[in-house]
Parts: sequence; structure tokens; C-alpha cells
Amino acid sequence: MFTFAYPSILLLLVAVPVLVLLYALARYKRKKNLARFGHAGSIRWLMPEVSKYKPPLKLALEAGAVLFIIIALCRPWGGVHATKSEKEGIEVVIAVDVSNSMLASSTSDNSGTSRMRAAKLVLEKLINRLDNDRVGLIVYANDAYTLIPVTSDYVSAKMFLNSIDPTQYENQGTNIGAAIDRAAGSFSADKNIGKSIVLITDAEDLEDVEGAEDAAKQAAKNNIQLNVVGVGSPTPVQIPTSSGPMINPETGAPVETALDENLAARIAGAGDGIYVNASNPDALNELEKQMDTVKKTAMEINEYAVHDELFTIFAWLALALLCLDVFILDRKIRWLDRITFFKKESK
Repeated sequence: MFTFAYPSILLLLVAVPVLVLLYALARYKRKKNLARFGHAGSIRWLMPEVSKYKPPLKLALEAGAVLFIIIALCRPWGGVHATKSEKEGIEVVIAVDVSNSMLASSTSDNSGTSRMRAAKLVLEKLINRLDNDRVGLIVYANDAYTLIPVTSDYVSAKMFLNSIDPTQYENQGTNIGAAIDRAAGSFSADKNIGKSIVLITDAEDLEDVEGAEDAAKQAAKNNIQLNVVGVGSPTPVQIPTSSGPMINPETGAPVETALDENLAARIAGAGDGIYVNASNPDALNELEKQMDTVKKTAMEINEYAVHDELFTIFAWLALALLCLDVFILDRKIRWLDRITFFKKESK
């Protein structure tokens, strides 16, 4: 079966007869002009180098080249064969801390970029690297909430990620154990699919340290890798509010918060994962390398028909004819004049 991807381009084939017609008109005009100087048979002897066979030959080569170029532009297809596309990946659930401490600066400067903003930048870059993986998103403070279930729709995941705002969650705290349990329950039931949790937190003001480590260990027992991304600085900074720094009602002093890297690393270790600091330029590379250790499985298999592309054949034919045309000159071939194909027999 022979078809074209762009059959409408075949209308350009009208250029071939137009080219032949223009050539015929040019030859007719040339012959008419030569007739003004005398009989054609006599004038021919005055132009010994002119070949009367090569111009039609060059026209045939040029017309053939135009024909093949037009056919190539139409993208000719041959037969159809079935093929499969298989995507391998894992399921990743991202758990984002939305406690009030995430409003604090991610650096040692109170006026620096907020931890929430730094977390969003890191996670957006992470989602861009997931490729064939599925991703889910949950948020947590004192409780954990599912924002988006595990999906291949990265666009929606980024939209929900950018909409996260700690001020929208009244039940404050940092219940990492609940976050891990919620994340572990967000995966598909297929045990053959590799699973990983990415927990992003400042690990500060933790409600239940032992509960967080126990949840991480339980996730590891269920073959779920837990990695922790820490945001913030170990140097205490103030928590901002719309009316100034957050105040401790008991002491009247501004509330300060600091990243607890030791605790974050302990939780990651319990979950057979690693801890990385978001401020580390190699944080994403290290995290991606660790997640690559999770066994990838076939996430999606697509079957579709593929046409055999034939345009390269016609493109090469057109190029060959154009090359021949370049090397064929209008003059006679001198060495052919010395060859006599027919000679009279001597009596």
C-alpha cells in the first residue's frame, strides 16, 4: 500500500509539464532566431560544439529531479507495522510541610527567601526530572491532606504545588508520622511498582519524634523508600506574619525556628533513604541518584501503528539526478566523435 502524509502537495506536480512546456517554447524561439541567419543544416556546421541530444537529456534529468522532490515533500508512506512503546518508572509521593515555620527564611537572614518558596523551587525542578514516573502530592502540618493522587499529569502537580500556602492551614504543628502514613497509603496497590516518598520539611517543632521514625521504618518494610529534603538554616530565624514577627504569648518574645538536620537525617535513615539540604547545589542530583536505586517497572505500554517512511528514497533519487545534471554539459563529448558505430563496406 502506497499513501502520502500530505497528498495536497501533489498539486505541485503541475510544475513538471510546465517545465517541459517552457523548454519547448525556448527551443522553438531559438530555432526561429537561428532561421534568420540561414538554413538550419548550414548553420549547424558553424556550431560544432553544440549537442542536439544533451539539452533534452538535461531537461529529463531536471524534470525527474523536480518530480522526486515533490513526491518526497508529500512524505510517501509504505506499509504499516505495529510497534510498542513501553515506559518504565516508579511512583513518587511528595509530602510538603505547611507548618508556620515554613514561612520563615530559608537562610540565616530573616529577610531571605521563605522556606516554602525554596521548597517549591526544588520540588518543581524534581518534578521536571521525573520523566516516566507517576507523582502524587500531599501537605501536612498537624494533620496530612492529599492534594493530588498519584498521576502522570505533571502539569496539574505543578499547579497544585504552586498553590500551597501555609496560612491556609489552621491546625498547625509538624506531624511527620501522619505525613508518612498518608503518603504510604497514596500509592497504587501494585506491589511490583517501585515506590518512593520525598518528604520536604524543616523538621522543627515535631509533635512525635518516635512516631515519625516508626512510620519511616514501616514504610521501608513495605519497600517504600523515604528521602528527606531539608529547607532552612540551622541558625534560628523569626517566623513572619502579616503584622510582624510571630510572638510567643507566654514570653512575649519573637518565635524563632531552625532546621534540625540531625532529626531529618535520622528519619531518612529509618526509611532507607537519604537526607539532602535544599540549599546544596547537588541536592537534586543526589536525590535523583538515590531514587534511581528503586526498581523501575513498566508503567505504561502503548501499541500503535507506524508507517514505513519512503521519502528518503525519493530525496536520494532527486539528488542523484541533480548531480548528473551538473556534470552533463551542453557541449558534445569529443571522444564520442572518434567512434563510428556504422561504416560503409568497402567494395
